[in-house]
Amino acid sequence: MPRRTLDSLVTEVAAELMGVDSATMVSATEQVLAMLIDYFDVDFSYLRHNDPKNRSTVLVAEWPPRQDVPEPDPLKIVYFDQADSVFKSLEHATEPFLIPASAADYQQTIHSASGLGDISSAAVPLVSRGRSTGLLGFVKVGDRDWSTRELNVLKAIATLFAQLQARVEAEEKLRFIALHDDLTGLANRRALLEHMEQRLQAGSPGPVAAFFLDLDRLKALNDFLGHTAGDKFIRTLSERLRDNLDPNDMIARLGGDEFVIVPAKPMDTVAAEHEATRIQELISRRVTVGGESVSRGASVGVAVGIPGETTVADVLRRADHALLSAKSGGGNGVALFTDAMRAQFELQDDVELNLRSAVSDGSLILHYQPEVDLRTGRIVAMEALVRWMHPTRGLLPPGAFVTVAEATNLAGELGRWVLRTACAQFAQWRRQGLAANMVMRINVSPVQLVSLDFVERIEDILRHFGIDGSSICLEITEHVVVQDLARTQVTLRGLKRMGVQIAIDDFGTGYSSLSHLKALPVDAVKIDRGFVQRLGASTDDLAIVKSIIGLAGSFGLGVVGEGVETPVAARTLVGLGCYRAQGFLIARPLPADEVGEHLALGRIPLNLDLPRTGRGPAAP
Repeated sequence: MPRRTLDSLVTEVAAELMGVDSATMVSATEQVLAMLIDYFDVDFSYLRHNDPKNRSTVLVAEWPPRQDVPEPDPLKIVYFDQADSVFKSLEHATEPFLIPASAADYQQTIHSASGLGDISSAAVPLVSRGRSTGLLGFVKVGDRDWSTRELNVLKAIATLFAQLQARVEAEEKLRFIALHDDLTGLANRRALLEHMEQRLQAGSPGPVAAFFLDLDRLKALNDFLGHTAGDKFIRTLSERLRDNLDPNDMIARLGGDEFVIVPAKPMDTVAAEHEATRIQELISRRVTVGGESVSRGASVGVAVGIPGETTVADVLRRADHALLSAKSGGGNGVALFTDAMRAQFELQDDVELNLRSAVSDGSLILHYQPEVDLRTGRIVAMEALVRWMHPTRGLLPPGAFVTVAEATNLAGELGRWVLRTACAQFAQWRRQGLAANMVMRINVSPVQLVSLDFVERIEDILRHFGIDGSSICLEITEHVVVQDLARTQVTLRGLKRMGVQIAIDDFGTGYSSLSHLKALPVDAVKIDRGFVQRLGASTDDLAIVKSIIGLAGSFGLGVVGEGVETPVAARTLVGLGCYRAQGFLIARPLPADEVGEHLALGRIPLNLDLPRTGRGPAAP
């Protein structure tokens, strides 16, 4: 094989470095250094990059690799302000220079680590935009003369290395930007997913824990101190996490006030819950921002994955579900993903997948729960309650799927089906002479209530089935009232013009106020079942129920007790002046054909041994 010429050497080095990136830079550089050692007949060669931020020079690659390298390696990082006089000159050098074997201090500081004895050296700076960015060095046992042409060729090769260095730094900067949050410098979602993919590969150490963190009430801090202070708060917490966690832990900010931490060490559920509690306490320490000392609690969801068995999506979804559980408990808590949560969210996924077809395939049905006058047992109203005959899970109550419907934009379609079906059944009963003096109660979702054509739809349905508006009572929750009071007022006034009655369901749960009752054309309130169920056992609930009944009376509203399950609850309601009620003591929700038997009698016999009472507030 013919010996390379100096010109061909530059071309060959350029070809070797052309396709190199950060991942292959070290191995490719070692190949080039080996080539240069062979060509120039030297004993050792190296490439170093300058770090201007830390005023140091960092060893990138060397050939041949040194044996028995001490720890720490004295050649790995050399700080210019601590180096010998010769090495200090390398910080800003832009021209090649030769170091003879007589430069004893340089030998002792640097090249004694190579074990080559008395040596000479040629150092060729890497130059970019007129400044030194690194060094290409060659070491020879004894002295070696370098020709001007050789040094010029080495300058050309050093330029190739400087170009590679600039390209790799640009790539790494872009990759850093792509993988890090710009506010905190923490990893972002993409970096988190890449990291977890590696951690959950089969054969990797496990279990792998993930903590999903959400700061409680950060919006209030932003509103009070401003977003600049809020950003400082986030940055301070991020620094605190970096300072107090293992340097190898993955800490990612997903945006806003959400973080995910993946500990580097394998952790079972017990260890993970303990570590999550420690992190939560760490976050809750006070921070000074905007001249104020503030703190925020954190809700933490914990999930654990097994490498080779659990996917990244599974672990993060479980941690997110656990976080929702922690927040639902009032926040500032830690929740571990459990089998019960798994069953709950598997049901939600199943419901979301199949609910749309259920609206049209006939698997939805309505059950009806009677409401009676507790003094006589006379049926005064019937509440329509939707059920879903799921293909594999059997009959599901509304609590299992209505929330999912609202979250997936199916609430409007589901609500229209309930309205039409309930009114069709009501019209049929009336044709049979079974519901002449009865009111049909139908629950309305928030989506329906704020839709612009809701009043028109109700009018069309009532006209279609020949039902007068006063025979229908639409039930809305307190939460709906608070969400959009102005829009609710417009809708309810439109309904009242048709004579449709309005009741506030689940009253007493804390959303409504006197001002809402005064501002809305409401006919009745239904006392939340949680208060009624504990009548006879809780003096607090007795006081609440008594105040609700008194409030309803002062506004001229009807009042209905929900969740009557015991005779003592029924007697207490009557004693307080609430005569209308529904609950399992009276009758459970029943299919239409079974309710027909009660309607035929017109009453449900009750044996409550009631005391004699006066009149109280009525209900529609």
